Amino acid sequence: MATRTKSKRPRTLTPAQIIERLDGAYGTLPWRPNRDPIAELVLTLLSQNTSDTNSGRAFIRLLHTFPDWQAVVDAKVKDVERAIQPGGLAPTKAPRLQAILREVYARTGSFDLSFLGDLPLEEAREWLRSLPGVGPKTAACVLLFALGRPALPVDTHVHRVATRLGLVPEKTTAERAHDVLEAMLTPEQVYPFHIQLIKHGRRTCSAQRPKCPACPLAKGCPSAATFHPELSRGR
Repeated sequence: MATRTKSKRPRTLTPAQIIERLDGAYGTLPWRPNRDPIAELVLTLLSQNTSDTNSGRAFIRLLHTFPDWQAVVDAKVKDVERAIQPGGLAPTKAPRLQAILREVYARTGSFDLSFLGDLPLEEAREWLRSLPGVGPKTAACVLLFALGRPALPVDTHVHRVATRLGLVPEKTTAERAHDVLEAMLTPEQVYPFHIQLIKHGRRTCSAQRPKCPACPLAKGCPSAATFHPELSRGR
């Protein structure tokens, strides 16, 4: 009776291995929180469904147009739309931005969100997510980039790369992936994991035609041979 040979699937890389390899490929960046959570909240809202360049332009125009956040709240929505036009979807983002700022002020009496740095992480996350239109990615961006909290934002690049690496099941939503991926990381791994997967998704593991032969994660990636069958030889 013939013996069936089992196909060898590469083992899933650990977060530590992924970070180490991508650090070697792209270099490392220090984690330096900006300590301005309200600005990070606004910028993250403006970054939705657009490029970093466009959202940055919209944010700068917003700051140049209005002297402070209260002025944004008090402005006519059309004036806010004009200010953030470079970021795209201004008719949707302008009223949402004003609603968020109004709610922050109604709850705190100011636009200072630094207190979120002292709350337990899950409490701070839920506080942000209870704001109108704030989802898990936006909340995590504020906590990670402004306050130095180990909350993992999962954007399209992080979601795609993590799925291809087998870290999350194929049909896992981006919202669910926040919990799944964050649970497998140590606090110190959250920032480099996020940053490096974004770099990797933009430069190598693109949505179309990923550059698997040049990928530092190809050895150990269960998806590499799907895109480039020649990589399966010798495994």
